[in-house]
Formats: sequence, C-alpha cells, structure tokens
Amino acid sequence: MKKVIVFLLLSVFLSAQKTELINLSRPPKDNKNFIKTFTVIDQRSDKNIGTIMDHSKEVTVAFEHDAVKDLQDWVDESKTTQGRNDLVLLLEDLKISDEQKEKSTVGKLQLRASTFIKKADGYHFLYRKDTVTTVSSRVNPFLAQNLSRKFTMILSDFLEDSYKKEALELSVPEQDLPRYAEVLTDQLDILKADQLKDGVYKDYHSFFNHRPEPGFVLETNAKGVVTKAVNSGDKTAIRRFYAFVQNGVAYKIIPVGYAEILKSDKGLFIEVKKAELFPESSNGAMIGVMAGGLIGGVIGVAIDAGAQSRRNRIPEQEVYLDPLTGQYILPEGFK
Repeated sequence: MKKVIVFLLLSVFLSAQKTELINLSRPPKDNKNFIKTFTVIDQRSDKNIGTIMDHSKEVTVAFEHDAVKDLQDWVDESKTTQGRNDLVLLLEDLKISDEQKEKSTVGKLQLRASTFIKKADGYHFLYRKDTVTTVSSRVNPFLAQNLSRKFTMILSDFLEDSYKKEALELSVPEQDLPRYAEVLTDQLDILKADQLKDGVYKDYHSFFNHRPEPGFVLETNAKGVVTKAVNSGDKTAIRRFYAFVQNGVAYKIIPVGYAEILKSDKGLFIEVKKAELFPESSNGAMIGVMAGGLIGGVIGVAIDAGAQSRRNRIPEQEVYLDPLTGQYILPEGFK
C-alpha cells in the first residue's frame, strides 16, 4: 500500500513539471562573412538555467544538449561561406527566475556574454552583453517559452552587433579569460595617464586608449561652452564625438551637453541625473538640449518649466563608463 501511495505522489509531482528547451530558431546573419570558426566557452559556475512557475507548473528552461554544442551548431548551421575570423563566445551568466505578484508572475532573464577574436597572441575583445529582461504573465502567460525566445533573440542580435565591432589591440591569454575585464582594464592608457591629451575622441575605443583625433581644435561659443571641433576649417558639432579633453579635463558627451569625467578606484564616471541621460519633455518626447542649440532627440521640442523643475529636484548619481564597451553602467534604481 505504501508503495502505491509513493508511486501516485511521484506521478503527480512529475506531471506538474515540464522542461522548456531553448528554441534556437533565429540564427545570427553573417552577411559579410565575418566568421571562419565559432567556439563557445561556457564559463558559468552553475550550468542550470533555472525553473519558474508557468501555468501553476514548474517549468525548467534548458538546452537540448548543452550550451557549447547547441550554440556552436546553431551558428555553424547558419554559415554559408567561410569567413575571416575565429570568433569566440564566452558565456558568463545565464539565469531565469520569477517573482510572484498579487495577480501575476514576472519572469526574469539575466544574460552576460562576451565575444573575442582568437589570434596567435591570444584573445582580442570585441563586445559584451550584460542585460536583464522581464516579461509579465499578464502580457504573455507562457513565461518559460517567452523567456527562451527572448534569450535567442538577444543572443542573435548580440552576435550580429559583434560582427560590426573593432577588436581591441590588447590581447588576453587563454588562462586569463575568466578575468579578462580586469586584465584589459589594467592596460588601458586613459586609466594610467598622469596627464590627459587635449582634443576630441570619436568613440570609446579612442578615448580609453587615449588617442585623440589628430588635427582637431575645440571651438567655444560666447559663453565659453564647447560646441564644435575644427579641423582645417571643417567644423563638426561636438555631439558627434564620444568625449573630449580641454585643458587636461575630460568631458563625456551626453544628450543635454557634456559632463566632466571623474575618476575613482572603481574606474571613470560622470555625475548626472536620469533626465540628463534620458531626457524627455512633459509629453514623453525624447529631447536633447545644449547651450547653442538643440542636439539629438526630437528637434524643436524643449524642456518646459514643469519638466525643468522636476529635474532640479532629482539628485545627481554616479554613472560609471564601461571601459570595454563605452556604455553606461547604471546604478540600481537609476532607470
């Protein structure tokens, strides 16, 4: 009798469980034959992706075989012509979880991965994706399936973006890949320089490698605000650059102008408000305002008095600059 009860309980338990296999149905497009070979290194300490509640059942999201085989097959099958580069995907984190709300469930996908080009002297960093995305059962009741598809779409877009990036000249030995960010950051010239070079920096590559664009001179307006960079008579709006240095002080271009770049033991950061990185008018339209004229956003839209008043009440926060991607590392609760 006891055996029958245990069997029935086990049957009920198993029937309440399900596995959602990651559906790798949308491979990245390699239109310019970027990839010669594709290798996946699964660096995750925990290879389990996670289990969430979906329609009152526990659903486990998993690869059909494992991350290395499935992802390598996925990309290899999409290649039609052999390309130029030995691309390496370093999978650092992949987790799903859920949070029960009063009348719904919110599923969360957390993904961190980086790409490199493998050469004779080591691994050259290309790009990194570190993101969290959520979906509510109110919007899509099939949480596990939806998160699985989101993972595929995000990873496909990430790889396609990687194909367009310029690899760092600095390399990382294979044994140092687990701590590649630390190894590369320690070598960046901008973080080691005693004195910064004046000029404009077209992108994060040139800025963190401390290489200003040759021949450019900064131009200011009547109020002393830097508005343009001039090279042999050709003028370029300062908003077209990533950053600039004036009199040894670095500034990061942001939608509302620019902010001084400061340094701490954690890296480089700017002190800004959310409304200065993600500006919008009272009707929600994105804008960009700078002394001397509007930049970016929706031209012709200005910050009204109410919006400006709200901005003035919000304290500034430290937003760090990712030295390997140039992107903002937003503090918790910032956006």
